[in-house]
Amino acid sequence: MEKIKLMSHLVAGYPTDELAFTAASAMVEGGADILEVQLPFSDPSADGPAIQGACTEVLARQYRTADGLAFISRLHKAFPDTLIYIMSYGSLIYTPGVAAFCKKAAQAGVKGMIIPDLPFDHDEGLTAACKDNGMENIPVAAPSMAEDRLDKLAHAGFAHIYAALRTGITGTSTTIDEATVKFLGKVSAGGSMVYGGFGIQDGSQARTLAPSVEAIVAGSVFVRLISANKDDKEALYSAVKAKALELTGQ
Repeated sequence: MEKIKLMSHLVAGYPTDELAFTAASAMVEGGADILEVQLPFSDPSADGPAIQGACTEVLARQYRTADGLAFISRLHKAFPDTLIYIMSYGSLIYTPGVAAFCKKAAQAGVKGMIIPDLPFDHDEGLTAACKDNGMENIPVAAPSMAEDRLDKLAHAGFAHIYAALRTGITGTSTTIDEATVKFLGKVSAGGSMVYGGFGIQDGSQARTLAPSVEAIVAGSVFVRLISANKDDKEALYSAVKAKALELTGQ
């Protein structure tokens, strides 16, 4: 069986920078092609309890954006062949200035930005700033989007689009059915490659989804494993690596 391409999600600094680095190492060793690193945010609109809890815990340590970028820089130096994307929310990058933020992110080794609450056609200059710094903006499509708007996004010329497989929050299980495949077809109609995620938890889901996307995205399942094993570094590494291997079909 051909390896399934995986984008795995982790929260910068959770539960500590050292353990987050251990988790990222396990993801890469387990076959993750892309690390989607979330910068902790105080009021995440799409994240379920696992990721919200992780963000809250990190922010309680006075963790700053600069700390997150330093963590990403460390990841990039350790795994130069692994793509790193930032996932966060608009106010975090708008406050210091979108252009200034994108420059710092690129210097840290980031190759893409996923900012769910910045619409693709009103993105505060994010797409242009990414392009200026050798990165790409990866907009988010959801099944709740109006047909004409989804069509507009699909034909807007983005290299990749992140497809949230259902509405609501992350962390609960997603059923991949005929409607899901139809939605993914609409997202890719303009030639963009699609990353598909939101509630992917096991190898069976990954195998079902893989033919319709460029890469599967798994987030909450990893954050829960990290939470469950945060008192045992070796157990954390083993659990995260095993899940990555399962999701990539190895």
